[in-house]
Amino acid sequence: MAFPAVFTGASDWARVAARSAPEDTVTSSFASFIRAARPEHLSPTVRQRSKRMILDSIGVGLVGSTTRVFDIALRYCRELYSSVAVSSVYGKPGVKLSPTLAAFTNGVATHSMDFDDTWHPATHPSGAILPALLAASQMLPPNTKPNGLDFLLAFNVGLEVQGRLMHFSTEAHDIPKRFHPPSVVGTLGSAAATAKLLSLSSAQCCHALGIAASLAGAPMANAATQAKPLHVGNATRLGLEAALLAGRGMEANPLILDDIPGCSGFSAFYSVYQPKPLSAPGEHHEFLLEKQDIAFKRFPAHLGMHWVVDAALSVRNLFINYAGSFSPSLIRTIMLKIPVSKYINRPFPSSEHQARHSFQFNACAALLDGEVGLGSFSESSIHRQELRELLDKVVVEHPEDNVANFDKMYGEVALLLHSGDILTGKCDTFYGHWRKPLSKESLLKKFRSNASHVLPEEKIEAIITLVDNLENLSDSSQLACSL
Repeated sequence: MAFPAVFTGASDWARVAARSAPEDTVTSSFASFIRAARPEHLSPTVRQRSKRMILDSIGVGLVGSTTRVFDIALRYCRELYSSVAVSSVYGKPGVKLSPTLAAFTNGVATHSMDFDDTWHPATHPSGAILPALLAASQMLPPNTKPNGLDFLLAFNVGLEVQGRLMHFSTEAHDIPKRFHPPSVVGTLGSAAATAKLLSLSSAQCCHALGIAASLAGAPMANAATQAKPLHVGNATRLGLEAALLAGRGMEANPLILDDIPGCSGFSAFYSVYQPKPLSAPGEHHEFLLEKQDIAFKRFPAHLGMHWVVDAALSVRNLFINYAGSFSPSLIRTIMLKIPVSKYINRPFPSSEHQARHSFQFNACAALLDGEVGLGSFSESSIHRQELRELLDKVVVEHPEDNVANFDKMYGEVALLLHSGDILTGKCDTFYGHWRKPLSKESLLKKFRSNASHVLPEEKIEAIITLVDNLENLSDSSQLACSL
């Protein structure tokens, strides 16, 4: 789409806005919610939690701009596409792209290290919507720039839509097997958030959701590869495109979220599908973020790794107290008790992306080094001989009570010593999980560390201030311009 076309054809927008969607359907209730949500509907808890998400997502996007997969995506966008470039790119102050490609590139950066936030039911909510909103805020003409409170509201609308869609199926509560959730619910969340920021009508919001559904989906087979970050990049980009297309007059099935026998809409993604209308925002509606906080990762790997790492660190301390130092030669077997999840059960990972999705690797790296961090996933670290020797000792068990669900699983690491002694560490809730959230100090420390890879200290502190005072910004595009 040529960039100027986004702002022309106002009559097209008016004609589509005048067409109403069917009343009293699940889809229309979502559209009405998007349209009717107001800043005053956001409680202080929701505002505070969502600003934490925004800050963390920017930080992981900034450090993600140092990765190879980000470089590939950025080079692709700069070389193959030519359009009006107005939107900022994470970690590249001199680079601008068209809004949709900036959203795509920043979405790839956000998920490039698997360092982004995770919700329950399982998805990565922020990376799917924040890049679209940042790009859209720079796209709009000066006299129509949304303020910071409008931006925060749109972000929360995108979160709410994702969360409600995830609750349509019990299948969504478990670690995924078939498709990567942000590629599905994230695409519709991006469409909803952008539709809100662009002030689309209820009918246009309805069509934006329908269009987004036709652009959604990515298989789990691409987990632990360079293609996985594309899932989040495409979700945020295609959701933005869906909202822009709906605003320009494109229509879609107005019952896309409803369960229509014989003609699947959003239900095509789930074998068990029970959609429910979304209540109107107001005193009787509680945003999901109010009662379900978010998980922030302390190191860049799949969320499941955080249980086994904390369990491994716990048993490592026991072992040092027992032996005086960490001596791998005293260990006969390393027993991991983990849930059944094929794509994160990788005995001998050979790449950084496989290592980020390997219970075995993360447990052994924590045992050997006493920590897991950015450097743990370098080529030299992955292929260390002493690490490979530890991996050879790993045996995996899948207890029936350890289910593949981020709200119920646990990690257990036992060291069976040649002496016959057994030392065990177990983690039910890691630090950073929604039951044990990161403190403000820990979240800021993570952000500053991530951002320092590409930004000077004064810019880092300016971003922290902008996010902290987001409700008071007269022009939300200031946040995108600071990146």
